[in-house]
Amino acid sequence: MDHTMEMDELLDFIDRQDKVLDEHYGKGKSMDKDKMILARTVKLTEEVGELCNAVLAHFSFQRRSKLEKCKEDGVEQELADVIITVLLVAKSMDIDVKKALRMKIEKIKQRIY
Repeated sequence: MDHTMEMDELLDFIDRQDKVLDEHYGKGKSMDKDKMILARTVKLTEEVGELCNAVLAHFSFQRRSKLEKCKEDGVEQELADVIITVLLVAKSMDIDVKKALRMKIEKIKQRIY
């Protein structure tokens, strides 16, 4: 089964997920736009921490009790969580992700090593 995903498909998912989260947390409820951005940024930190734990577990650099709870696809799953959360932060801040990536890649290509 082919599990590849195009950028537009991913960004469509982010649009839908943003609406779901906004219905649950925003729109006159507990969070305005600024609080949503801050919450998603804090969530990103949580997800990066979980990715770090998964990487440590991948190399068996965790306590035995933590290793017993780790899943075989933990790094992949946590990496996906980080990517999705980053894209939700970008969506909250009205960032054109494709444009931002294009611009950054061009800067990186200009670097001299």
